[in-house]
Order: sequence, then C-alpha cells, then structure tokens
Amino acid sequence: MTISGAGIRRMRLLRSMKQGHLAELLGVNQATVSRWERDQLALPVEQAIKLERVFAAPPHEAVDTALKRLVEDSVRPVHLICDRTHRLLAASRPRQAEWRAPLGAFLGRSLFSYASAEIAAAEQSLEECGWHEGRLSSLTLDTGANGNALLPIAAGRVPWERIMLSDGSAGRLVTTMG
Repeated sequence: MTISGAGIRRMRLLRSMKQGHLAELLGVNQATVSRWERDQLALPVEQAIKLERVFAAPPHEAVDTALKRLVEDSVRPVHLICDRTHRLLAASRPRQAEWRAPLGAFLGRSLFSYASAEIAAAEQSLEECGWHEGRLSSLTLDTGANGNALLPIAAGRVPWERIMLSDGSAGRLVTTMG
C-alpha cells in the first residue's frame, strides 16, 4: 500500500487533525508525520495499515460528546482516558470528589504518573494480551492504593473497558468497583 505525503496531509486536514495528534495515534513523533507528508521518509507498511484504520473511522464528534456526557453524568466513580497516552478525557463527579485538585488540573494530562504498582504492572501486560490490537476489550484488575494525596487511588477492583473514539483512537473507561 502506498500513500503519498500529500494524501496523508489531505486526509489529516479533512479531519481537522494536527500532526501531533496523528503522531500520537500512530505511536510516532510529530517530526515523523511531517517527513511522511513531505515525502522525505517512506511510510512503513505497519504504519500505513494503522493510518488506514485512523482515516477509515468516521468522524462523529457527536458520539464522543455523548460519551463524555455519559461519563460526566455517571453516579459511579468513573473516568475516560486516551488508551495509549493516559490523557484524561472526562471524569464523573464521584471520581472528581476523590481528587484533591479540580478537574482542570488533570484534564488533558496523563494520569499514568499516579498509577498504583498493580495498575502499572497491568499496563505492561496489555501488549502481550493483544489489548491494543483489539483482541481484548475489557479487563478487570485488583489494585492497591497508590498513596498519592493529590490523586488518591484506593485499593479495589477496577474494570478497564476499551472504547473506540471517533478519530480512530481508543479510549479506556476506568470504573472503581470498591
């Protein structure tokens, strides 16, 4: 499969996507996307396949908006993160009540630095179980507390559910069962 640099740029711009966001979705840096778009670097086959998946996803922002609203209105402690970068996308009020800083302190930022040892270990195992390839769409783990005062994680059972977002990236719905 060959995709011209101009074709990559055109598809990216049609989706109102920045190079940095496309790079994040493909697991490369922004400079790599820039070089592909200028035909200065050949697009590897595995990246072309990922690129095709990203651009094949219909851009339905209304679906993402509805998902965000459902998360925010949930009566359970739940939050939605980007599956690859762990950036916080939305959080319910019960989840926000657990935190010692306002939502704005975390929104759009990676929460991985707050992970408990059990969450970090589970994250390391996702590649081998096919999580990112979609072979597994949910996983439940038991976690211990993280001991962090700003964003505390209590010991408990935590289901992770993988949800595709309109831009072709995956989100992860994280719920605390107690």
